[in-house]
Amino acid sequence: MDIKLTVVDREGNEHQLEAPTDMNMNLMEVCKAYELPVKGTCGGMALCSTCHVYILSSHELPEMGGDEEDMLDQAFFVEDNSRLGCQLQMSPALDGLKVQLAPEDEEA
Repeated sequence: MDIKLTVVDREGNEHQLEAPTDMNMNLMEVCKAYELPVKGTCGGMALCSTCHVYILSSHELPEMGGDEEDMLDQAFFVEDNSRLGCQLQMSPALDGLKVQLAPEDEEA
């Protein structure tokens, strides 16, 4: 089953994406597959914040793990709705999810 996502890039443009829920992909991987400017430098291990996004929709998300919390504590431009894209697995519950790419940090 495919779900639909909306990703707002750093210039404010909305991108409508489709993502399979049966391939064990996360949001960072989906964004990279669509060639959106998400680095995912650590490969999805919650060791960097280059896939930092803001959740714009009111979806019930899986609880944040300790690694993700620790990484966001060190990230730039963190808001209450910040998450790491690599920690959000594609599932039917995320159909219609809307996120915005966070600004890149000064070191990027």
